[in-house]
Amino acid sequence: MARQKGALKYVGTLGDVRHFKIKGQEGYFAGMVGGPTGDQVLTAPEFERTRENMNEFGACAKAGKAIRTGLSQLMKQMADSQVTGRLTSIMKKINLEDQTEARGYRKIEISTQRNYLKGFEFDKNVSFNGIFNAPFSVTHEPTRETGDFVVPAFNPLNLVNAPSGATHFRLITALTVVSDFEYNATTNSYDPMDAALNEVNNIQYSGYLDLFSPVPLTTITATLPNAAVPTANTSVLQCIGIEFYQQVGANYYLFASGNCLKVEDVF
Repeated sequence: MARQKGALKYVGTLGDVRHFKIKGQEGYFAGMVGGPTGDQVLTAPEFERTRENMNEFGACAKAGKAIRTGLSQLMKQMADSQVTGRLTSIMKKINLEDQTEARGYRKIEISTQRNYLKGFEFDKNVSFNGIFNAPFSVTHEPTRETGDFVVPAFNPLNLVNAPSGATHFRLITALTVVSDFEYNATTNSYDPMDAALNEVNNIQYSGYLDLFSPVPLTTITATLPNAAVPTANTSVLQCIGIEFYQQVGANYYLFASGNCLKVEDVF
């Protein structure tokens, strides 16, 4: 693949050369026009491996979207532009772990491969542990419907790396359920094995905490709504995060930078 380095920047096709941008990468790219037709990919025997990969890739994208949907309230201020691809990549690793189904129909069995998601940062450029250095712990009930984020008393002036101009912050804990996915021959697609619980979530915040004053013991508890109890085919992501604000009068204005969210545990 060629990459343009000159001053001329455009997208589209010029002769037999196609010029385009790639999301998340700098510069302009070029490649030759051509390749198989859509019908060939969908029907020709030589593209059987391609169809298998496409089928499973679509399923991995679905599973990743289930996480993003469950946390949609936080995604705008917490996620980078490549979070979709990064989650899909993790789901593909989980997909490859399944040894029970044929290629092209392997399950995405998150419930048996939860470690792949632990520690996931929704913004790869802003690490929660790089922003928030105070001691903390996370716990959950054995039945998995409730999780606590506990922070002992601390001085944020020494332990929080806040963006310039911020006066306050809020701590966040979120629970979101993601189901395992399996191929459904009736619908000819991948479906969640527990659709009723998939994407069920609860997001809880601390109060507005002053960056320049000691913070007392803080416990934030998130509980899945409607007495939902996770099943064997579901996993619960316990996420923790921090948001920064500037106080102006009685109002608090959310900062565009410094906010971050992390998958601290999966159970």
